[in-house]
Amino acid sequence: MRLASACAALGAGLLLAGCMIGPNYVRPTAPTAAGYLDNPAVVPTATDAPAPDLATWWTVFDDPILTALVEQAYRQNPSLKAAGARVLEAQARRGIAIGGLFPQQQQAIGDYRRVSISNARANQGAGDHFFSDWQAGFDAAWEIDLWGRFRRGIESADAELLAQIASYDDVLVALVAEVSANYIQLRTLEERLDVARANVKLQERSFGIADEKYRAGEVTGLDSAQAASLLEDTRAQIPTLEAAIRQTENTLSILLGVPPRNLDDLVGARRAQIPHPPTTVGVGVPADLLRRRPDVRVAERKLAAQSAQIGVAKSDLLPRFALVGTVSVAAEDFPDLFEGRSFENFGGPSVRWAILNYGRITNNVRVQDARFQGLIADYESIVLRAQAEVENALAAYHGTQQRLDALARSVTAASRAVELAEIQYREGAYDYTRVLNTQQFLVVEQDRLADTKGSVALALTAVYKALGGGWEIRMGKDVLTEDQKDQMRSRTSWGGMLDGERQQKAASGAASGTEATGHGFTPRAWWPW
Repeated sequence: MRLASACAALGAGLLLAGCMIGPNYVRPTAPTAAGYLDNPAVVPTATDAPAPDLATWWTVFDDPILTALVEQAYRQNPSLKAAGARVLEAQARRGIAIGGLFPQQQQAIGDYRRVSISNARANQGAGDHFFSDWQAGFDAAWEIDLWGRFRRGIESADAELLAQIASYDDVLVALVAEVSANYIQLRTLEERLDVARANVKLQERSFGIADEKYRAGEVTGLDSAQAASLLEDTRAQIPTLEAAIRQTENTLSILLGVPPRNLDDLVGARRAQIPHPPTTVGVGVPADLLRRRPDVRVAERKLAAQSAQIGVAKSDLLPRFALVGTVSVAAEDFPDLFEGRSFENFGGPSVRWAILNYGRITNNVRVQDARFQGLIADYESIVLRAQAEVENALAAYHGTQQRLDALARSVTAASRAVELAEIQYREGAYDYTRVLNTQQFLVVEQDRLADTKGSVALALTAVYKALGGGWEIRMGKDVLTEDQKDQMRSRTSWGGMLDGERQQKAASGAASGTEATGHGFTPRAWWPW
């Protein structure tokens, strides 16, 4: 008992006196601009622009069908389910790392051996050379985290868990944007199809006029042939658009987590308008991206995890102190195993120091440090790319808005030109060439107008995706569906880890160990684990 008390006291003392070897993580300064480029699509601009509420950005289109599709994709998308499972994997790995703080070896032992000793060996007496050996007991070994090796491992696991949560958010951001983009594309194709069919009816009427005049001998067969050629060319667009609609529905089905099928029950059999976006959008300032965009948070948390690995590698340069002990019973005959005289034990401190492997250990430290430096550059690259994506999306949004206004005026003028050309042709003032040209131009401009309406909505979707919006809808919710939980419980005992509240506590605990106010890191003491 005195030995056990002494060992416990020694372990507690070493833990309390323990330090943390390796660098304390400091978030690197990210290269961010003071504001976005001057663009009329951004209201207001620069630092006076409040960060917009991006949690449910798709609702700006005021389209209940789109909202319903986003909600279904959030519940059923397979890629998002896989990302949720990886969060639980990271949470379990964090549990493994925390377990390293406690006695690393705890095992019950038991064995039986029948021993036969050689008679030819030196110094062998005349005793029994054949005997049995029964043994049962318990072994324990506890490496004291004097230098912070295990605590740095937990720090790394904390950051990896937060990185996986951010990765889940990144998948969610992409999913919401993909669903929105494909829905907008579907509505755009439907409007283009309606435009093509309307032009077919218009050209059928013109063909009828040209054919009637030809049969009456007023014109040559050229007018009728030209009208027929334009009509069939417009008709040829319809199968292409119908095929594109089917392909878009198939893509949307996969995003919703269902096999490719007709989506009339979800999107409506009746054609709906292309979602109409607002003319302005607030985007905040570039610095907002550092905390909002999940891919930036993933890169930053990976950086924090690697910083801790430098400390883990450096700990190998120092001696390892441990408490070891065994409590067992041993006897030659099994019935004697449970007698008091069969009891034996030993225990005490131990030290191990790899004094001849410093070249290998030092180079491993260098490996970890080089990886950390590379991840700093990766983080800076991601921050720069994020700002460029926002700028590009804003430029596209503003450009398509201007193009839409011009095309709307062009279509109005082209429609009027077709009306006048038909009247003049019917009255014999001009040949069919003028009707043909104006109708060809109208077909092209109406199709471009419908396509540009979709492009404006798609550009705004790209803006919100670049800003990192949409992941907030998972706040307060589980990363796993109930069906996933049931499957996992049927295979493995998960304890309370699958409960949403436990998951949030784990994420909160991980954040408290790897993040601090400002840009610095304050290591936790050993006991919060």
